[in-house]
Parts: sequence; C-alpha cells; structure tokens
Amino acid sequence: MKRLFYALSLIILFLTPDSVTSQSTDSIISKIAFGSCSHQDKPQPILDLIVQYKPDLFIYLGDNIYGDTRKMDKLQKKYNKLAAKPEFQALKKTCTVLATWDDHDYGENDAGRHYPFKAESKELFLKFWNEPEDSERRKHEGIYHSIIFGPEEKRVQIILLDTRTFRDNLVKTKGKIIFMNDYQPNENKDSTFLGHEQWKWLEEQLKLPAELRIIASSTQFSHEYNGWESWTNVPHEQKRMTDLIKSTNANGVLIISGDVHWGEISKLDVEGQYPLYDVTSSGITQTWDKIAPNKNRIGDAIAENNYGVIEIDWTKPTPEIDLKLFDIENKLRSSVHLSLTDLSF
Repeated sequence: MKRLFYALSLIILFLTPDSVTSQSTDSIISKIAFGSCSHQDKPQPILDLIVQYKPDLFIYLGDNIYGDTRKMDKLQKKYNKLAAKPEFQALKKTCTVLATWDDHDYGENDAGRHYPFKAESKELFLKFWNEPEDSERRKHEGIYHSIIFGPEEKRVQIILLDTRTFRDNLVKTKGKIIFMNDYQPNENKDSTFLGHEQWKWLEEQLKLPAELRIIASSTQFSHEYNGWESWTNVPHEQKRMTDLIKSTNANGVLIISGDVHWGEISKLDVEGQYPLYDVTSSGITQTWDKIAPNKNRIGDAIAENNYGVIEIDWTKPTPEIDLKLFDIENKLRSSVHLSLTDLSF
C-alpha cells in the first residue's frame, strides 16, 4: 500500500502543468535572489516579496523542506505540501529556480555520508526540482551541479555544492573540551567536506571562463567559528577551498549560504587572495533566538525572516555588484557594494 501511495504521489506532483520557468543560459543575469530554511507547514510570505522583486534566478540553499525521516513516503508528503503552496507556485512562474539541499531535506538532522537513504532522497529531490533526465546531476553520486548563464564578458557561473552526501561526521564536544555549541574542529586531515570526486569536479568548474562565480553552500563558510555546522568545523577543508580558488586563479567568487536561521554578510580575508564574501540568508520561515558572535560580520545580523539578493550592473565600465539582505517587511537591513575588481587577483 505504501508503494502504491508513493507512486501516486510522484504522478500527482510531477505531472502538474506548472513547472519551473526556464531561463535561457544565454540570458544576461542581473538579479539573483536566494534563501533557505522553509518549513512546509508554515505560510511563506517571503516568497511573495521575492515574486514582487522579479529576479532572474532564485536559489534554494537547503532545508527547503523539513523532512527529517528515513521513510521516503513521508519525505514525499512534505515535498507535496511545499508544491501545493500558492506562493511557491507563483515563484516558479516568475523565474528560474535552482536548488541544493541541507540536512533536513537530505533526510536527517546534521547528517552526512552515513545517512542510509541518500540515493532514494536524491531521486525525490531531482524529481521535485524538475531536473532533466539527461542532467549531469543524474550521472554521479550526490547533487552537486554547475550552470553558466550569459554571453562572454557577462557570464555568471552558479555552482551548487552538495555538503551532505560525502561529508564525514563532525566531531561532537561530548563535554570533554569547552567549545561553543555542538561541534569542535575536526583536525583529522583525512576527513572531508565535499569528497574526492566533488573536489575534483569543483577544480574543473573553477577553471571555466566566467566573470562572476556564485558558490551556493548550504552551510556557512566565511563567518567566525561558532560550533554550529559549517566549514569552520573542518578547517583543513575550508583552507582547501581558499587554496583551490588561488591555484585555479578563479576571479569573481562569491559565496551564498543558509542553515542558521538568521541573515548576515561575512567577509573572510585570505592571504594572497581577494576576500571571500559570504551572504547568509536564513530563513524563509525559521528564526533563532540566539545569534552567534561573528567578528567577520559586516553590519548587523537579521533575526527576522529574510531573503538575499545579488544585483549586477553590467552597464558600468567595470561591473558593479550589490549584496543585499531584506527582512520580512521588505526593508533593506544589510548591504555591501563591490566592483568586480574587488573580487579579482
């Protein structure tokens, strides 16, 4: 009976007439919106604000639903709830929608490579987000993916990382050492965040020609260590990323992230390289009562529901970029203005 329900759910969901608007990869991308942490049982008025903004792209950064289950029929029901929301349907009709996942839509809180149903969860994810049958995403383990939009000299590369499928377990504090929150840094050099194949793939992506590269990571990268899940819990992998950007001479890298249930813009200064800005937008429905300290934060953090924006002005002799965070009242709460040369070697 469960198998029959699962099959019928797929038919109902994936044969619906409305589908993600397809942005031509030749189109010039000037407005990108993004967010994370949207509970399927809650209203999502943030999506109405994004529809009004009319971005060229919207990127889901993970926890797009709160699945948290090892039963795929339950995970499917939660996807169905999101699909039925009028505000979600309006977003799909407005712009191209891209997505990666985090732990709660992957299937289990804080889970990494040991989650036993990652292959089944991947199949639901790809079908829900209307991934084509011939997509490269279906030809490798995990859901990492990359797309380049725009003509020469106005190319925007979107790199969607998979920070779950290959990641080793983090090191819990267990009360032995006083660290903030749940996790202490994992100093085991054999531990990985992205896995060998995804690192190899990422190196090739960073070698491709593009003026602006947006790396979508479900968890934060450029902030100050705080003990929650993030790249700072595997410091040698965080350094591997900065080293890879340097070794590939990849200009134009920005990072966007989610997960933490607040919004903020972080700036990580890297020796021998331009700084790495990380715009964290979280959450579409979720909030957190204690915002962690962050010496790398620019401006204030946003405790309310929020969404992020990257705007590119290609009309300038040197393209200019604005990083912005808006709250649930659609008020601009944090911003950074950059020139493309600020993201260049």
